[in-house]
Amino acid sequence: MKQQNNITRRDFLSKSTLAGIGLGVTLSTPGILAASQLNGNNESLLNMKDTKIGKRTLGKLEVTELGFGCMNIAWAYGNPPAKADAVKLIRNAYEQGIRFFDTAEIYGPHISERTTGEALRSVRKEVVIASKIGFNIDFETAQMKGVLNSKPQHIKQAVDFMLKRLQTDYIDLLFQHRVDPEVPIEEVAGAMADLIKAGKSVIMVCRKPEQPRYVGHMRSIR
Repeated sequence: MKQQNNITRRDFLSKSTLAGIGLGVTLSTPGILAASQLNGNNESLLNMKDTKIGKRTLGKLEVTELGFGCMNIAWAYGNPPAKADAVKLIRNAYEQGIRFFDTAEIYGPHISERTTGEALRSVRKEVVIASKIGFNIDFETAQMKGVLNSKPQHIKQAVDFMLKRLQTDYIDLLFQHRVDPEVPIEEVAGAMADLIKAGKSVIMVCRKPEQPRYVGHMRSIR
């Protein structure tokens, strides 16, 4: 039987520190690699350049089966890496064949999006970027002003600032990070539809739907 040369998540995690800067990786959601902490080892344990990474379809988008989660380059589990190291990590993931990168306004807040945008600016047309809105974060200071905010005007303003941080004019996959119980789903769906019509997003979805009716509205505007 001919041996396939497709990399698996298990292969990647067991053999790789993502070459060049010694940053470990852990698996978050299925198929998404998350940046972890510096481990002091600058040697690559796996060169993925000659290994084919499979692709899958998400609606209108084609993504690699391995994505790269950009949460831990800003905060969360352990101390985040220095910005220069985080940029190198993301670029190295791209060089190894990954084309799907996941970030959010809440990661930092804003730090992950800025770093991701800087790292991928030169290859923007070759990658799929996912990001998330839905929290009440000051657009300029990144300070939390509350918890959730999915009011239509806030969503539209948030996306405009996200585009600046990501150094792009569109976001491929935009999630509502959390359902806001204070805002009717019809209003959220309307704001998302307006952003799609304006070319600021390709697909928009709810990340944690709480009822079938919500899912139906989100599907209707893809």
